[in-house]
Amino acid sequence: PIVNENDTVAVEEIKVGDNDNLAALVAHLVEADLLVLLSDTDGLYTGDPRHDPDAHRIERVEAITPEMERRAGGEGALGTGGMVTKLQAAQKATAAGIPMVIADGRRPGVLRALARGESVGTYFAPRTDRLAARKRWIGFALPPQGMLDVDAGARRALVERGTSLLPSGVAKVEGSFQAGDCVGLRDPEGREFARGIVGLDAREAELLRGAKTGEIEGRLGYRVADEVIHRDDLVLL
Repeated sequence: PIVNENDTVAVEEIKVGDNDNLAALVAHLVEADLLVLLSDTDGLYTGDPRHDPDAHRIERVEAITPEMERRAGGEGALGTGGMVTKLQAAQKATAAGIPMVIADGRRPGVLRALARGESVGTYFAPRTDRLAARKRWIGFALPPQGMLDVDAGARRALVERGTSLLPSGVAKVEGSFQAGDCVGLRDPEGREFARGIVGLDAREAELLRGAKTGEIEGRLGYRVADEVIHRDDLVLL
């Protein structure tokens, strides 16, 4: 089958946004052994090779860093997306334990070269702590309906100790979401670092923003769970 995000019959309700991310989601569904994105570039570079003579191809990526995301350029010449969406696809694929390669689709025999084990393009190594299917669904398949800004202490607790998100750690609430929706979590630097299934609607989250556990019932007038997002419903990106 051919799966194409740019199809003329695609409607907003079923669109993912670009073919790179769509390919990663399909790789999840079929439990692929490898995802190959063929592009008009032969991999990820340390800079823009069109303007930086010192830029060189990165052969292997163990983890996608904020610096790589900042270096990613705009849209490619051959369709929607660019290196930004390819890095997003790599995050999705490698989180599921699927390695990914970005290679030059214009190169004759590029897939045969990959099959022979030649150094082609950029190889993204899969995560050793492969996410379970439900976590992949939360982190990469559900579109976020809102955003919660958290303070530095809450971010440390979530990332380093694997805790749940409590109201006291929420600094700002954005969006119009219901309990059970997916929301993103943003750190004080403005970077989204996690997603989760929220246990409150947007109104409740705003009322409880910054509240200690003992203040929850007093602020709302009724009792709800202590967590804004339970750790079992939270995925670090």
